Amino acid sequence: MWMIHMKTVSIENQTTSGFVLLGFCDIPELHLLFFIVFTVVYASIIIGNMLIIVAVVSSQRLHTPMYFFLANLSFLEILYTSTVLPKMLEGFLKEAAISVAGCLLQFFIFGSLATAECFLLAVMAHDRYLAICYPLHYPLLMGPRWCLGMVVTAWLSGFMVDGLVVAQMSQLRFCGPNHIDHFYCDFMPLVELACSDPRVAQVTTFILSVVCLTVPFGLILTSYARILVAVLRVPAGASRQKAFSTCSSHLAVVSTFYGTLMTLYIAPSAVHSQLLSKVFALLYTVVTPIFNPVIYTLRNKEVHQALWRLLYIRQTETLD
Repeated sequence: MWMIHMKTVSIENQTTSGFVLLGFCDIPELHLLFFIVFTVVYASIIIGNMLIIVAVVSSQRLHTPMYFFLANLSFLEILYTSTVLPKMLEGFLKEAAISVAGCLLQFFIFGSLATAECFLLAVMAHDRYLAICYPLHYPLLMGPRWCLGMVVTAWLSGFMVDGLVVAQMSQLRFCGPNHIDHFYCDFMPLVELACSDPRVAQVTTFILSVVCLTVPFGLILTSYARILVAVLRVPAGASRQKAFSTCSSHLAVVSTFYGTLMTLYIAPSAVHSQLLSKVFALLYTVVTPIFNPVIYTLRNKEVHQALWRLLYIRQTETLD
């Protein structure tokens, strides 16, 4: 009896050494197509955001608060997608295995960067509100130290918030199935595999998600509402139409980013299919990172001029 009891305890205390990310295993016939498409998308995200960073750093004209925030957003997007997409691409070619520590690290980095982006997007919306509604006071309100302080706060807040979540997750014990039905180590699919009680981690994540998603999104909506009110006071014309078009495109991408995160982290019960959950995750891991550089620079003549000027200088140096 003693030997049987010891054997039972030893089995119950076994811990999982690693996980397998199933990704889109339900549709293996599309894996090669997905690999090609997402490789192109990943390369586009990296190149597009790198061009923005190079343009901002190299051009003295772009050394303003708006472009400082935009360069930080681009750098964040590069890190953000690089945390998830390489492992997802690996899953299209072979079994994507990851250790428990590696899984928690991936979630920590990705979650921290996603949270930092939530705060940074709110800062950028507030910056545009001050620039449009208080142009005379704008240089004083958005001084270099204040801009740097807001960016540092956004980055540090992201890592502090998700550090608390991962600290709770690290206390969980994984001893059962080791297949994560997702293309990266997301919170809900990972917690569902825990053998120990995950309620503390779930409640902590829910509370932090409510605060870190609803508060910045509310500030963004408030900022754009005030911008639209200010724009409505301007006589109808090309500038007014351009302002409406720019605001609508910004809000569309921002709403997609916050909306999908809110659905998955605040109201996960609303998603009745794991495949739908993966599709939602693609919206904030792939779609918004590729559209952010486009909507912020597509009609931006200053960025275009900086890039053409840099290209012209490079060509001149090559010819010399």
